[in-house]
Amino acid sequence: QVHLVESGGGSVQAGGSLRLSCEVSNYTVTKNWLAWFRQAPGKQRVGVASYQEEYGSTYYSGSLKERFTISYDSAKNTLYLQMIDLKPEDSAMYYCAAHLIKGTWYGGEYAYWSKGTQVTVSA
Repeated sequence: QVHLVESGGGSVQAGGSLRLSCEVSNYTVTKNWLAWFRQAPGKQRVGVASYQEEYGSTYYSGSLKERFTISYDSAKNTLYLQMIDLKPEDSAMYYCAAHLIKGTWYGGEYAYWSKGTQVTVSA
């Protein structure tokens, strides 16, 4: 059974940093996608960033690239999201996802999801 286990969420003040980790077990990423999503209360889940394993390509939503960095350590089979200069609007539940079945990285269907980790940024 595939498991995606997150760590690294928490509460920080605006301007602070966090690094989320997502350890993937019983699944080897091969020519497929890993991604981070987030969902704020009362809002839809949206894509934050993705990693395409075949070419090592990274993609970001909007201007998040300026503050967020996605990376993947194949030896540890772990996906990371480094977040700097956090803002209150970054507060949300963050999820990692693996194995894009169809569609775009930000709107498509993934086979595996984590349970989520809360990020809270206070002003």
